[in-house]
Amino acid sequence: MSRLAVVSGGGTGIGRSTAGMLAGEGYDVIIVGRRADVLADAVKWIGPQATAVTADVADPTQIPAVVEAVGARPLDVLVNNAGAYVPSADSPPGADSTLDRVAEHWRANFDSNVLTAVLLTTALLPSLRRPGGRIILTSSIAAQKGGCGPYSAAKAALHGYALDLAVDLGDEGVTVNVISPGYVTDSEFFADRMTPEGHQTRVDATLLKRPGEPQDIAEAVRWLTGPGGAYVTAQIINVNGGSVLGR
Repeated sequence: MSRLAVVSGGGTGIGRSTAGMLAGEGYDVIIVGRRADVLADAVKWIGPQATAVTADVADPTQIPAVVEAVGARPLDVLVNNAGAYVPSADSPPGADSTLDRVAEHWRANFDSNVLTAVLLTTALLPSLRRPGGRIILTSSIAAQKGGCGPYSAAKAALHGYALDLAVDLGDEGVTVNVISPGYVTDSEFFADRMTPEGHQTRVDATLLKRPGEPQDIAEAVRWLTGPGGAYVTAQIINVNGGSVLGR
C-alpha cells in the first residue's frame, strides 16, 4: 500500500506544489482546503494519487471529514500549510481602532495560522505512523522579522507549538519541524496587495536576488520527509534566499 500524506492549504501555492511533489514520490495525498473548485483544479494538476477534502480546519466541526478520509490507514506525513494574513477591518489598523476590532483582528490571524495546525494535528495524531511519522508546519519569515502584527505573532507561535510536539513525540520516532519561507511568488498570500515596488524590495532583500517559488519550499519538504530528514527534528528550517541570516 502506498504511503499517505495530508497537506492542508493544498489547493494553491506552496501547498499544491508540496502535494504534487509528494505524489511524485509515491504518496497518496489528501489535500485539504475551504474551496471545492480550487481543490478540484489542484487534484487535476497533481494527478490520480490526490484526493480532496473540503474543510475549514480552523473549525472543529469540519475536522472529522479529514479524519474520515484518512480512515484506518497509517498517516506518514502531515503538512500543516493552511494559513493566511487576515487584514483588519480597519485597513490599515489605526489608533482609532476599538479594542473589539483589535481582538477580532488578532483572533482571526491566530485562528487562521495556529488553530488550523493545532486542530488538524490533534485530530490526526492517533493515525500518525509510529515510528517514522513526519509532521511539518509552515511558518513565515515574518515570525523572525516582524512587520505583520498578529500574523507575525501567530507564525512565531507555531515554533513553540512544534517544539512541544517534537518533545512529546520524539520517543515514538516521530519528527516535527517548521519550514519558514521568505518571499514566495505564485501564491495567494498577497492577493492584489503586491506592487512592483514591493516585489523588487523583497527581491533586493535576498542574497540570491530572486524571489522564492513554491517548489523551493516543496524541496525542503522532500528532504524532511525523505531518508535524509530522518534525524532532523525540533528545527526551524529557513528557506528565504538569505533575506534573514541563520539564527
